[in-house]
Amino acid sequence: MADLQDELRAGEAGELDTPPTTDTRRGPGPGHLPPGAEPMAGSDGTTGTAGPGAAAPGIVAPGTVRPGGAVAAAAGTDKHTEARTAGAPTAARRSGEPPPSGPSGPSGPSGPSGPSVLSEPSVLSEVSVLSEVSEPPDELAEAHAFLDVHPVADGYSGLPWALRELPRFDLELGEGGVDTDVPRMRKGHIGALFWSLHLPEGLTGEWAVGATLEQLDLVRTVVDGHPEGLRLVHSAGEITDARNRGRVAVLLGPAGAPAMGDSLGILRALHVLGLKALTLAGASWASGSGLSRFGKEVVREMNRVGVLADLSGASEPTIRRVIAVSRAPVVCTRSAADALRSHPANLPDDLLSALGEAHGLCMVPLTAEQTGPSVRDVADHLEHVRKIAGPECVGLSGAYDSGVAHPQDLTDASCYPRLVAELMRRGWSDTDLALLTWGNVQRVLRSADFTARAAKDRRQPSTARIAELDG
Repeated sequence: MADLQDELRAGEAGELDTPPTTDTRRGPGPGHLPPGAEPMAGSDGTTGTAGPGAAAPGIVAPGTVRPGGAVAAAAGTDKHTEARTAGAPTAARRSGEPPPSGPSGPSGPSGPSGPSVLSEPSVLSEVSVLSEVSEPPDELAEAHAFLDVHPVADGYSGLPWALRELPRFDLELGEGGVDTDVPRMRKGHIGALFWSLHLPEGLTGEWAVGATLEQLDLVRTVVDGHPEGLRLVHSAGEITDARNRGRVAVLLGPAGAPAMGDSLGILRALHVLGLKALTLAGASWASGSGLSRFGKEVVREMNRVGVLADLSGASEPTIRRVIAVSRAPVVCTRSAADALRSHPANLPDDLLSALGEAHGLCMVPLTAEQTGPSVRDVADHLEHVRKIAGPECVGLSGAYDSGVAHPQDLTDASCYPRLVAELMRRGWSDTDLALLTWGNVQRVLRSADFTARAAKDRRQPSTARIAELDG
């Protein structure tokens, strides 16, 4: 038990799979491998290193001005400084200054030709608008280089249900009928992805349990059919191992509360089959008035087996009560800032603050309905959640293939570098970006596993029934 407590303290201190405390733009000396560094596979399957003090190729040198005016945190240089300096004309165009002539201006290969372009104010205005929407190549290259080392752990994909609607599919070669396939996940640097087991509304009881098992079986079949690109995992350690082997880690969940059929035995069976998260919204024991007695027992049993409580869409009393009862971190797999855009699943500032104090995780969805129609809108929500809940409590949730519209330039699973480039322009440090894309999900999964191991030493499987506790 003492060893477990030491391990718990190590996890809480951020010693496992967390980004370095210093800016990764300051690279190690030649041939130096820092203690605790893990080999990380890049999007092309090659292996590099990531860990305390590890430098990613192409990461911005501290103290350097990024295009757009963002300044890195500390002094240092790297081999991409010249590329960022070359990007200065682009920054000038974003600030409204006229573009220069020559190869990098409108007369060069990257823009329209002919002197008439400079004499047409309307064309100049159009070029300026386009330069604001599309990131310059050097900024996208910087984002790709960062994500090679700190990939994305995406909190929600509706792919399983979308695949049920297709007569045939091949995710390895590319599948036009969905937003997510292996080539696009590699291009978007997705290292881990939660595959939702949510069902259409209206399915309850035995029908919901059966349909969830079918979803789960489909995911296993799809993963087994794509061994070169996908790997089913159950823990943070297995996620890292899958990434090191060049595979996208697939986690099962969240499933809807009806999937457990108000039975703690079914909850345990689903966990054995790989379930990692359960959405509490919509359950009779997690209603608008909060958790019932059986609901509290469900949360305790989830803690005991290591299933995360997903609170997106739950009522405020339920969210507050689950935070108070749960020994493990809670997550909101699809919640943005209600202060910026009102939506039933978005969180007001007081709940974001409570989530941060409980070391939970708010995963901001890339959906136009919840965040807005542009990359900048999504970035605004991420910055707001980071400000209120803290940088350790914000994550990403693509919500692709879930039947919702997505912001412009974030239309499928390949688009994460565009979002990271926008955050880099806003001055996000490497540490905060690494927590956002990868570290926070790892922390929450490790904490849930630690909590489960500790709980099993002091708590037997619950045999409580809803009829006994709630009447």
